[in-house]
Amino acid sequence: MIFHKLKLEGAYRIDLEPREDERGFFARAWCQREFAEHGLETHIVQSNLSYNRYRGTLRGMHYQAPPHEEVKLVRCIRGSIFDVIIDLRPDSPTYLQWVGVELTATNRQMLYVPRGFAHGFQTLEDDTEVFYHVSEFYHPEAERGVRWNDPQFGIQWPAVEKRILSPKDQNWPDYVPERH
Repeated sequence: MIFHKLKLEGAYRIDLEPREDERGFFARAWCQREFAEHGLETHIVQSNLSYNRYRGTLRGMHYQAPPHEEVKLVRCIRGSIFDVIIDLRPDSPTYLQWVGVELTATNRQMLYVPRGFAHGFQTLEDDTEVFYHVSEFYHPEAERGVRWNDPQFGIQWPAVEKRILSPKDQNWPDYVPERH
């Protein structure tokens, strides 16, 4: 795997290193040792699959509050997404900054989302599937979110004819730092 640091502290885009022959290729998509060598989380407790029927489906911006913050390793295994993360760590030099990457079934890239980040994505085509590992179990009482179009972040989502959001995602509030 090839780890590319993103502009947000602790976030990475990860490329596979395929070993190819006439049959196709083989590549590692997870290696505890390599993640540890980069100082990244190696504890995974759950894997999730998100199927999205339509282009323009937006899921986010989600996170879990302390003490249940989670690390995510996200990969698009069918179709394509614009994947967005926001640094919500008050002590971080990249606090309140966002970055977006295009993850596709074809480019096979992954996004490493550190603890303390909000995460969301918008599908770029119909029938898109997103697979991700998380480091923490889901705790409903710790579930939080911020509005996908909160002006303080200014996320530049790809234009779509119709954007599809759940009622919950439509109604997340603008971001206000939590007191812990």
